[in-house]
Amino acid sequence: QVQLVESGGGSVQAGGSLRLSCLASGYAYNCMGWFRQAPGKEREGVAAMTTGGGSTYYADSVKGRFTVSRDNAKKTLHLQMNSLKPEDTAVYYCAAVLIFGGGRCSVNGDYTYWGQGTQVTVSS
Repeated sequence: QVQLVESGGGSVQAGGSLRLSCLASGYAYNCMGWFRQAPGKEREGVAAMTTGGGSTYYADSVKGRFTVSRDNAKKTLHLQMNSLKPEDTAVYYCAAVLIFGGGRCSVNGDYTYWGQGTQVTVSS
């Protein structure tokens, strides 16, 4: 069983930065991602990363502003968010999945394990 616990959310003004962290327990995963959901909107994949090779993937809306990284020793996934915009306001979720066969790690994939979410609010 994999458990994910996010931290690092908060409120910031537009143009500011936040860093989210996701502490993972268990080992049944090789792909981790960050998702977000704003009120009244569908959940959106933001970034994903393979835990082995370190390949990263980003949604077009955050490319150049967000960076996903992982501290393997601490089993922690990070999301560094810079140049934040009001439209980045959402609950951010960490997720993990075991990819096998012909599957691939992506921001659009189906994830098995989910954290409880952390609120990010960006004011103009």
